[in-house]
Amino acid sequence: MRRITISLLLFAGISWSANAQKDLTIDEIFRKPELNPVTLRQLKWAGSSSRVSWVAKEKLILHTIGKREAGSQAFKPDTVLSVAELNKDLKRFPQITWLDEERFAYSFKGNQIVFNWKTKQELSRLNFGEDAELTDFTEKQDKVATTKGNNLFVQVGSTVRNISNESNKDVVYGQSVHRNEFGISMGTFWSPTGAKLAFYRMDQSMVTDYPIVNIGTKPAEVNAIKYPMAGQKSHHVTLGVYDWATEKTIYLQTGEPNEQYLTNISWSPDEKYILIAVVNRDQNEMKLNQYNVSDGSFVKTFFTESDPQWVEPENPAVFVPGTVDQFIWQSERNGYNQLYHYNLDGKLIKAICPEQMIVTDFNGFDIKGKEVFVTVSENDGLQRNAWRISLKGKATKIQMANGMHRFQLNSEGTMLLDEFSSAEIPKTSVFNPYSALVKSADGKIELILQDSVDPTLGYNLPKPSIVKLNASDGSVLNGRLYMPKNMKSGEKYPVVIYLYGGPHAQMVTNSWMAGGNLWMSWMASQGYIVWTMDNRGSSDRGLEFEQAVHGRLGTIEMEDQLKGFEYLKSLPQVDPARIGVHGWSFGGFMTTTLLTKNPGVFKAGVAGGPVIDWSLYEIMYTERYMDTPEQNPKGYEEANLLNAAKNLKDRLMLIHGTVDDVVVWQHSQEMVKKCVDEGVLIDYMIYPEHPHNVSGKDRLHLYKTISRYLMDNL
Repeated sequence: MRRITISLLLFAGISWSANAQKDLTIDEIFRKPELNPVTLRQLKWAGSSSRVSWVAKEKLILHTIGKREAGSQAFKPDTVLSVAELNKDLKRFPQITWLDEERFAYSFKGNQIVFNWKTKQELSRLNFGEDAELTDFTEKQDKVATTKGNNLFVQVGSTVRNISNESNKDVVYGQSVHRNEFGISMGTFWSPTGAKLAFYRMDQSMVTDYPIVNIGTKPAEVNAIKYPMAGQKSHHVTLGVYDWATEKTIYLQTGEPNEQYLTNISWSPDEKYILIAVVNRDQNEMKLNQYNVSDGSFVKTFFTESDPQWVEPENPAVFVPGTVDQFIWQSERNGYNQLYHYNLDGKLIKAICPEQMIVTDFNGFDIKGKEVFVTVSENDGLQRNAWRISLKGKATKIQMANGMHRFQLNSEGTMLLDEFSSAEIPKTSVFNPYSALVKSADGKIELILQDSVDPTLGYNLPKPSIVKLNASDGSVLNGRLYMPKNMKSGEKYPVVIYLYGGPHAQMVTNSWMAGGNLWMSWMASQGYIVWTMDNRGSSDRGLEFEQAVHGRLGTIEMEDQLKGFEYLKSLPQVDPARIGVHGWSFGGFMTTTLLTKNPGVFKAGVAGGPVIDWSLYEIMYTERYMDTPEQNPKGYEEANLLNAAKNLKDRLMLIHGTVDDVVVWQHSQEMVKKCVDEGVLIDYMIYPEHPHNVSGKDRLHLYKTISRYLMDNL
């Protein structure tokens, strides 16, 4: 029997008085930032284990935990620096990096500036140039690595050295590689003291050029990008190491084959070694390798991880404080992302996490390096909590309120900054959707820095609820349901299903729904039931849940989404003849899948930036979940929506940005052509000069387009 549990969650406050409430407009969602809860901007530990800082009204605020006004329990933060005192040319307070108790660094017009807030004096200025595209500073801020074009430079003071002088535009230095998969977000890696710099060198000459047409010029211009599609040739990556003292560069001997992934780069504390998680092209084997920095030689493989579906390392090794030969490794080898304590001999000292724990973030060590603090996914992925775990394996849950927490650990591992969001019904009459707390390592609240009141009070917004369903294999599927307020007894209402459904995403959590997510509440206020559900394949639920989709994208996901559809049909308020679907990217793929493979079931759909044919999508992502087209022809054939275009009976609008370099425009164009060939009617909308996401001022236009289409057809 299908198990259904419903927990009421509050969206727009707890007190519903008889007073008249305003109706939210779609313009306000995207044009009224005050609808978002007020948070503490740049909240962080300020070079101290007990001092925090944030920015308010373009002023730097500091507070020492434990400091109180005489005779009062209230805390009084100190305003220590205005933006004008920092730099008269600045209008907004810049992003800062604390160096110690008094000094922080920030960037301005091609300069990295170190400033003392106490003396209000600029201490140093490193001019790296406004033409620098990417910058990476040492911890001491005394050196910077920059990229300009496809080349890499290192600078100390006014001395600039070319790490590369490459004229071939297909060879790129110091930039992110492998299309930002495997947790990769940058292409340079300073050693602990800043004496050496490791960097990626990427040769893309073997990768096919892909044309992106820019219509902003007369005539239009073609911008050729390197886009390796599934089954095609991939770029070749090596890792170089530059030594500032010797002015020499060596390359690590990462070996053959050239088409492999060099991921999760980490330095040993003594700067003698670099650790790399080397993943094969098939993404079913990973070797954690050690290399000697002095000559680039391969030292050894610590261990090999393999999986018939995929391996996906996303976090580099973290060395235990006070040691040069012990590190923590994150892995899903037992089905859940957990921590493993190793030494440099390659010996596993201990697997330190409790059984079935799912770690989502590694927050750091205590000052002695004996305990780690982690964020853990709990309650079927609906919430996050903090745990402290000793390297001997003793795990203690730090008691937190149910919801989504984001933590910052202080330098001594004694207190956590906790930015908390929840959608649960509160026990008090005032709902604080976001709270900024300081908590001791045992969970005791030391200080409430901020309670943000509900910014949507006074608006006529419906309440959402969390619904739990069961997939065919018994897995719990989390859904979020919005019902219109003041529903009339016996009346049937149309439904909008908003979905994503792909890996590395989770749509339904116990969190406050702000920003563009208010669109779902707004649609409910317009008389639509709105539903979102995370199917199997989505993240932070364990490897079995995530890998269920391997080799057949769109199949298991569709099966689960149809479970949600059946649940909706079972509700007496739902008109089953008026159910529509909307999603973007993987959600666009799922929307098109649902309508073409279930003709006559859904009334209408809007698919944004949709993948139509997985053989047109990039190697790193696609081959992890689908293998290559040669290895898995049946899976690609079944997932190819061109083959299902002839089945389309319902109203479907495709939307695409014309300079999309993630899901290239070819996907939706081929779908339109196939529909024309088959005599099938389809609707189409483009956003000229927009990439994968339509952002900025045009986002309101996008959502008005989506809303009108759904309203016209439901």
